[in-house]
Amino acid sequence: MAKRSNPAVRIAQETAHNAVFDKDGKPKPGVHNMLLKAVEIQRPLVLAYIRRLQKKHPQATAAQLAGILERDYLRAVTGGGAIVGATAVVPGVGTVASLGLSAAATVGFLEATALYATSLAELHGIRLTNPEKASTMVMAIMLGEEGTALLGTLSGQMAGNGAGATKQWGSVLSKSLPMPGFSTIRNRIQRAFLKNLLKRQGTALLGRALPFGIGAVVGGAGNLVMGRAVVANAKEAFGPMPDSLPGELTAAGTTDNQLEGNTFGSQR
Repeated sequence: MAKRSNPAVRIAQETAHNAVFDKDGKPKPGVHNMLLKAVEIQRPLVLAYIRRLQKKHPQATAAQLAGILERDYLRAVTGGGAIVGATAVVPGVGTVASLGLSAAATVGFLEATALYATSLAELHGIRLTNPEKASTMVMAIMLGEEGTALLGTLSGQMAGNGAGATKQWGSVLSKSLPMPGFSTIRNRIQRAFLKNLLKRQGTALLGRALPFGIGAVVGGAGNLVMGRAVVANAKEAFGPMPDSLPGELTAAGTTDNQLEGNTFGSQR
């Protein structure tokens, strides 16, 4: 006997798709810009976050700080997905409103990922002072081998061979001088990132829009899967943690340039 589909679920899925894509199946204007803006991050925020962790854990090694980053990141992205999904239970919160929150959750996921990836880069001694280069690295990390291989071409070596290759493209991105070929590589990474993100986040977006509380489970579980993939990609790309903290992070004390409520998913 064929399994009957829930019409409410079908309607929610169709509405979610229509909120993001046009009739030809292409993302609506503004969607790409929203996603790209979400992975931009300023280095002072990253340093403030790391120093906040150092203040709470003054004896922590680079590896221990990386573990705390990972724990907080996964907690943040999983909690965000579950909270948004649970709004479908609240009377008066319609499908369209839930979709608006789903879009916000997607942006929150990307912001948290940007903070996690760039903070991990700092612990490896990779200083990304240029927001455009930082966001390119974040997109590459989310893409995995495809993205880091593209970054590897900037230094004339293919990434994906462990920490050695990472040190190459990491040091290249850290330079403030113009990088020949950077715009071309960034555009390729950007196109692949948007294509993969809309494909992967599409399922999570639909999950968060499901009614009757189902979205709370699907949203949180979907974010956890994607978050774990980001963590695995970052570990493979950056390689083993250094034995000691980079010089700039070993300075005693904290700066006054700390953001209030500086947590994952709250860049702005």
